[in-house]
Amino acid sequence: MAIRGVVDLPLVVDADTGFGNALNVSHTVRALERAGASAVQLEDQRAPKRCGHFDGKELIVADEMVSEMVSKIKAAVDSRREDVVVIARTDACAVEGFEAAIERAGRYIDAGADMTFVEAPNSLEELKEIPKRLRAPQLLNIVLGGKTPIVDRKSCEDMGYSFVLYANAALQGMLLGMRTALRTLREKGVLDERDSCIASFAERQRLVGKEKFDEMERSYAHSSRT
Repeated sequence: MAIRGVVDLPLVVDADTGFGNALNVSHTVRALERAGASAVQLEDQRAPKRCGHFDGKELIVADEMVSEMVSKIKAAVDSRREDVVVIARTDACAVEGFEAAIERAGRYIDAGADMTFVEAPNSLEELKEIPKRLRAPQLLNIVLGGKTPIVDRKSCEDMGYSFVLYANAALQGMLLGMRTALRTLREKGVLDERDSCIASFAERQRLVGKEKFDEMERSYAHSSRT
């Protein structure tokens, strides 16, 4: 809700495993919809879940796949009241192999998922195969330093992907910026706006919309006096 309050762009929310069973998923989807979500992503890991590019993940096992993950997807689809996009993610590539991931994603599409997300394919060949073999729009997650090959936007489009995430890109950039700024301060003993490692004070105010709040303050102060 806080993010929706400051951005008008479509907002995709990672709902992990849905925080419980199908009933919990129903509640989660409705709550996120009220908060302003444009799309909700659900995945087939067991809790506690791990990053898709880490080892040691556990999935809902195959004989439970239909009754558990598919039920969650159906609950998500049935519970939405607006045009919230339901994205179904599978982490089966790393656990059961590529073919199992394709099979799982296909079942999730049958259950009503609007888009599927096959996490952590390991080769360019697998990347090309996913949109060909699944009939719903596909999401690709590019993790800098992760298991999936790095491809540019044009290549993603040519392969048939509808949505591309650059997970952690902003976080990794922020970490480098903070470390660079603090290292500069330690080494020089001083930090100034003229250092290229920091944004200016004016840029900080622009990003938080200070001018807008200043104008509101002036406007309301004038109104109270009249």
